[in-house]
Amino acid sequence: MKLDFDNSQMSAHCESGVIVNMLKYYNITINEPMAFGIGSGFFFAHLPMMKVNYSPVTSFRILPGLLFSRACKNMGISYENKTFRDPQKSMDELDRVLETGTPVGLQVGVFQLPYIPQEYRMHYNMHSMIVIGKENNEYLIADSVIPGECRISHEDLMRVRYAKGTFAPKGKMFYPTKVPNEIDFKQPVINGIKKVCHDMLDIPMPIIGVKGIRYFSRRLRKWPTKNGNKIASQYLGQTILSLEEIGTGGVGYRYMYGAFLSQAADLLGREELKEISIEMGNAGNRWRDFSYIGAKNCKNRSEPEHTYDDIADILMDIADKEEKVFRKLKKIKL
Repeated sequence: MKLDFDNSQMSAHCESGVIVNMLKYYNITINEPMAFGIGSGFFFAHLPMMKVNYSPVTSFRILPGLLFSRACKNMGISYENKTFRDPQKSMDELDRVLETGTPVGLQVGVFQLPYIPQEYRMHYNMHSMIVIGKENNEYLIADSVIPGECRISHEDLMRVRYAKGTFAPKGKMFYPTKVPNEIDFKQPVINGIKKVCHDMLDIPMPIIGVKGIRYFSRRLRKWPTKNGNKIASQYLGQTILSLEEIGTGGVGYRYMYGAFLSQAADLLGREELKEISIEMGNAGNRWRDFSYIGAKNCKNRSEPEHTYDDIADILMDIADKEEKVFRKLKKIKL
């Protein structure tokens, strides 16, 4: 059994790619920046209490699954989003939904995905893909970051659905249950912008949003004296991986959100959004500066080329730029 799902598009970010391709199946056309913006995917959090690869977690996007659920809510799409304790029950439910002719999104771990090239495998549990059919013991996968149709055995799919570690997927699956014939994107765009403004400016926690970037800057300054240059370099290297390689990369999210704001300007007839989109791109450029200078330190672990104060100063400048963007967005009466 295979769904009529032959024209899936490649994407920069797996979950926004899932939204684009899943809605295309229901004859709803949306591009990736619009999906990311409507789903309020833009975020920042520094979580020193959590570790990935023995390093503190720095997140540049919302938690996996939230982009899909927020986008669906804003567009008036009914959906299911569930996890399972029992792996076999999760596979039985996947089979049941597929039999209804519904494509199913899954959250999985990347490290044991057999169709991912060995050099790209990492312990990353927030990857999203779509199951579009089943033949014998194999599931057919539309993965928006891998070209063509992919196949995976029942056993391997169960394994990656229950990958261990930070942000373990726990068999998570998500799919639409009722999709409107047409969607007016204006109000979803407005709702998406307002939610990101709230998340970046108004959550009363020092580790989240613009406050979180400044908190991260203060923590980073102390890494060499508190942990030594080698451990500081390890922590910094993991952050740079999150910015440039893991998933879309945090910088990619900044550029994608800038593209969304430019499209929102055309949709809503608000030219000021185009100016703000350029400022968002400038913030993304400063994140690139952070990565470039930080990578030099990682290559010279014992004697860093730049002080960690220099790198922390870049973060403070980024925080100022992103705060300016979202203060302006918040003031606009949409």
